[in-house]
Amino acid sequence: MQKILIVKTGGTFPDYAVERGDFVDWTAQGLRLAADRWESVDVQAGEPLPAPAKFAGSVITGSHDMVTDGFPWIEDAKAWIRQAVHARLPLLGICFGHQLMADALGGRAGYHPDGLEIGTADITLTGAAGDDPLFRGLPECFPGHVTHSQTALELPPGATLLATGLHDPHQSFRVGESAWGVQFHPEFDAPAILDYITRREPELRKNSLDSARIRAMVRDTPESASLLERFSAYCMSR
Repeated sequence: MQKILIVKTGGTFPDYAVERGDFVDWTAQGLRLAADRWESVDVQAGEPLPAPAKFAGSVITGSHDMVTDGFPWIEDAKAWIRQAVHARLPLLGICFGHQLMADALGGRAGYHPDGLEIGTADITLTGAAGDDPLFRGLPECFPGHVTHSQTALELPPGATLLATGLHDPHQSFRVGESAWGVQFHPEFDAPAILDYITRREPELRKNSLDSARIRAMVRDTPESASLLERFSAYCMSR
C-alpha cells in the first residue's frame, strides 16, 4: 500500500520544535497513520521531490517563508504541484502550502491587504462544501487556528471555494476532484497558536492589534483538526 508524502516547506521556531516537534510531526500525528505509512521530504532544504505516482497523497506544510520570496525551491515546488495535479494525486496544502498551490495553479498569492491574521478564526463553509469529500458533515461554521501575512489573493481558474472567513475570503478551495488548500492550520493545537501570538506580539502592537483579545478568543479546534484524518482516509480509500 502506498504512503502519504509530507512536503516540508518550513518549520516552527527551532526552540519550540525541540520542545514539541515540528510541522512535519504535527501533521503526521493529525493524519493518524502508522510510522511506516508516511514519509517526508524537506523541499526547503533542497531535497528533491519524488514522482507523484509513488504516493497515495501528499500534504504540503506551512512555512515562515513567503510564496513571493521567489527562492528556487519554491519554483521547484510549484512545478511539482502542477505535475501532481496532472497525475491526480490528492493534495492538501496548509497555509503557505495553500497559497503555493493557488499560485502554482494559475491564481495569485501575496500579502493580505488588511495585514496579519492570527489566533482562532471562524471558518464558514460555502454551499459547495456540502458535497466535498473532506468537508461534508462538518458544521457550517467551526473554529480554526490561523497565523499568516500572505494569502491566496486570487484562486486558480475553475477552483471551487469551500470556506471563507471575516478576514480572509479564501479559507479553503479545491481544484479538480482532489487538490485542496486550507489557509487555516489543522495541525496546530491551542498551545501552539498561543505561542505564536506571544512571539508575534511586537508585530501585533505595530498593527494596532489587541493581543489580549486575540488570546481570549483561542479555543480548541476539533473540526479543523479532523481534516487531516479525513484526508488520509480519503487517500487510502482510493
